[in-house]
Amino acid sequence: MVEEREEEGVKFELISEVRDLELKKNKLEGVYSRDKIILIPQRGKITPVIKTTEARIVFRRERGMTLLTVVQEKHFANAVASLLSHQLFLSYRAIVEARISPEIMKAFHERNPENTKVIYFDDLDIPEVSKLALYGDSVKNSALYEEYLRHGKIWYIVYQVPNTPYVMGLTRNCVVTSFTRINELDFLDYIFREIHPLIYESAGK
Repeated sequence: MVEEREEEGVKFELISEVRDLELKKNKLEGVYSRDKIILIPQRGKITPVIKTTEARIVFRRERGMTLLTVVQEKHFANAVASLLSHQLFLSYRAIVEARISPEIMKAFHERNPENTKVIYFDDLDIPEVSKLALYGDSVKNSALYEEYLRHGKIWYIVYQVPNTPYVMGLTRNCVVTSFTRINELDFLDYIFREIHPLIYESAGK
């Protein structure tokens, strides 16, 4: 898609495209890129330039489900998913957020509780309180953990992946964040291997 824009008297062609598509067994991979104009102050004047943002996109088919993974910050990733939904299915509601059930999040944490660094709870029954959090040594306080579980559900956890230096964050709506440097292929491999099964299990697949 090409959009013509003018900024500060300069005409631009802004391109949004999907390129480098490759089909590998049950995965269709490619790169989504989108141009936008940013204004740069330069020696007392404003200069418009094109900035291109890219995101790796992967459609993966397994257990009767097709999951889309977008590697970018959350706002941009959501915009990519929305655009692909409209372009592929003529509906912005065809591609929706994946979900991990609170029970599966709880089981995921309790498999390796010693590696959990932060837990956020939501959906609380305490008036005037929307979220509760456990940090550091308080995560290991089983009585406090059980107390918070009685009042809410696990929304977000930060944890160290066992036997690796990687620290990850995971929400119930499947936003995965790496807090340590990791290359894109290893990051995707981790998501396919560890996070996708949580989605399948939550969906009863």
